Amino acid sequence: MKSVDELNVKIFADGADRAGMLEMCAKPYIKGFTTNPTLMHKAGLTDYKAFARTILDAIPDRPISFEVFSDEFTEMARQAHEIASWGRNVYVKVPVMNTRSEPSYALVKTLSHSGVKVNVTAVMTLEQVAQSVDCVVGGAPSCISVFAGRIADTGIDPVPHMAKAVALVGETPGVELIWASPREVLNIFQADVIGCHIITATHDILEKLPLVGKDLGDYSLETVRMFYEDGRRAGFTL
Repeated sequence: MKSVDELNVKIFADGADRAGMLEMCAKPYIKGFTTNPTLMHKAGLTDYKAFARTILDAIPDRPISFEVFSDEFTEMARQAHEIASWGRNVYVKVPVMNTRSEPSYALVKTLSHSGVKVNVTAVMTLEQVAQSVDCVVGGAPSCISVFAGRIADTGIDPVPHMAKAVALVGETPGVELIWASPREVLNIFQADVIGCHIITATHDILEKLPLVGKDLGDYSLETVRMFYEDGRRAGFTL
């Protein structure tokens, strides 16, 4: 098994907690960051721009994705240009469609070819991957985020699906595929094997990385001790 330092896939930390993001920034294997409105809402944030500015001041040297939050394409475009103006390391997340199921491909193409670094997000199907690649080819550096974890939640094995997505992106200059919403550390290694460029991971997954390569016999003993100590502390009797 490879060590984390030997992986080709780039690990991006996914979250909206400033302290957690700065903690991850100190780790050399974290190559970038992603956020989204849901994570920001869960973190209790109310001032989108102020939060983004403080993060960009603290992390000026790695890619960071911030998402538009409108449902109208005209307003999405305005927000995208505003967000992109915050820093050269900023990518703008644009959902692959709006809530009325209207594709955002035209907007993505316009933004990409006007110099905005776009991260097409909430992608699931291979057709969406292909369409997104067509929109950003020849434009600014871009990412396509395929939500492999949500695909797995439907009972579909995400590995062959993501391998096909990797093939669709191919060697397209300036375009990178993101394995988004992973569910476990194993997904990082699966993404690496199939040649995916980037995988995002939340703090609860990233904090498990020290377990990589751990002796399974030792891990078994630790688990037994955990069960024993929890039973003892609970005061169980029969």
